[in-house]
Amino acid sequence: MSKHLLNAALAAAARGWPVIPLRPRSKVPALHGERRCPRAGDCKDGHRTFEQRATTDPARIERCWAAGPFNVGIATGPARLLVVDLDTLKPTDTEGTPDGAANFLALCERAGHTVPVTRRIRTPSGGEHLYFTAPDGVRFTNTTGTLTPKVDTRAWGGQVVAPGSITPQGPYTVLDDQPVANLPEWLQKALTAPQRPVMAPVLPALARDTDRYAAAVLHREVAAVATTREGGRQAELLRAVRAVGRFVAWGDLDRATVEAAFTCGGESAGLPPAECRATIRKALDYSIRTAWPRRTA
Repeated sequence: MSKHLLNAALAAAARGWPVIPLRPRSKVPALHGERRCPRAGDCKDGHRTFEQRATTDPARIERCWAAGPFNVGIATGPARLLVVDLDTLKPTDTEGTPDGAANFLALCERAGHTVPVTRRIRTPSGGEHLYFTAPDGVRFTNTTGTLTPKVDTRAWGGQVVAPGSITPQGPYTVLDDQPVANLPEWLQKALTAPQRPVMAPVLPALARDTDRYAAAVLHREVAAVATTREGGRQAELLRAVRAVGRFVAWGDLDRATVEAAFTCGGESAGLPPAECRATIRKALDYSIRTAWPRRTA
């Protein structure tokens, strides 16, 4: 295993991505923190962080991985990477909750884009890491759920586990070995936009067999309506309901549930209940009447 892990570290370094050792079969860095810094070796002139100690030097990497079967961490900031982490559901999550992949797909669609094609890594839990090259002049940091629930990002101050590493749950593997894409401009804007406080409406419970992607789109569109300020609320409600209407036409979402959810969102934004109901009914009627056939593989 040590040779395999050494090769994984060298492969990442060959791409120009500085690496650090992680504890064997773990995601935790094997380097000391500031509180336990010996002030010797690399730290003789003061504590050096994991980002400062990360390296692409093959000789140094070989010495390190000769000492043990360390997993491989990539220091995303020094590597000029921003990695989007699509989380899977946890046992504590409510049944039917959209996972990171469904939420990210809904986020891309709402922005008018497809999911970007780039290097993708499968995590042992079944999640995914999407690698992007960060633009010059912008110092992104880690985020947790900023883009959308169950979607995190790793940049400066963070690290990701490189493929070839293994945990008790399984290995990290390359899912799609595409060239690393530049971080799309629309994602850059989403990550740097001021975050408004979100007053999440209490939505009606969805049926247990509800399609996860349809549920993710519904939750995101209702949240968008709920946080719209005066002056554009009715237009946003009309747009959002039309965006969801196709799922009602396809049978993925129940019409009464969608109407109730958007009524909650519209009222949270301050629209009168009667106005909400009229707008929702008109938008759904239009969407159901004009919905295109579901595309099949």
